Amino acid sequence: MHHRTVAELMTRGVVRARRDLPFKEIVKLLAENDVTAVPVVDELNRPMGVVSEADLLRKSSDQADPSGLTPIPHIEAWERAKAEGARAEELMSAPAVCARPEWTVVEAARLMEVQDVKRLPVVDETDKLLGIVSRRDLLRVFLRHDDAIREEINRDVLQQTMGLAPSAVTVEVRQGEVVLNGSVEFKSLIPIIERLCRSVDGVVSVAEHLNYRTDDVRSSPAGT
Repeated sequence: MHHRTVAELMTRGVVRARRDLPFKEIVKLLAENDVTAVPVVDELNRPMGVVSEADLLRKSSDQADPSGLTPIPHIEAWERAKAEGARAEELMSAPAVCARPEWTVVEAARLMEVQDVKRLPVVDETDKLLGIVSRRDLLRVFLRHDDAIREEINRDVLQQTMGLAPSAVTVEVRQGEVVLNGSVEFKSLIPIIERLCRSVDGVVSVAEHLNYRTDDVRSSPAGT
């Protein structure tokens, strides 16, 4: 099975900020390029961190309300340091959490989830910036046509991987939702087929209605 990689989904023409870029120039950079965050790179084009609208807004939230009606919110010392920053390297969230171009969508999505970030700079083996991949980019796998998903399941999962005859299991796909009907030789094959189908790019859910001819997972009688 072919899983789309980060290299296939990432944006290559990356808008980036120099480490010494001033606050107002960062705001201008985001606005002119219609992006919400940019990687901050050093002199060798290696990501040091990411500066986002959220990072920049700390400066506004740290200002007193002229009306005196809204108190200044309590912020941690590190947040105050960022709020007082004037250049990209002082404002950014660091270190940069990066991905590699050969990673699968699953690997990138898991890292985003664990690190609670919305985007990942993509770097080569020397840590130089190649592109950037966002949550929206990863969700593009769910735009695959149902026919393409059905064909991959039939060919790669059922026939090539599981060695089933084309008539053994029928596959229906609607809006990425897969329904399997048919019969297999062994009961133990059913969860394997279901798991492999779930791993196909673009699959939202899998429902199986599969029969089996041999129950090879039934527990042995006690004492045997």
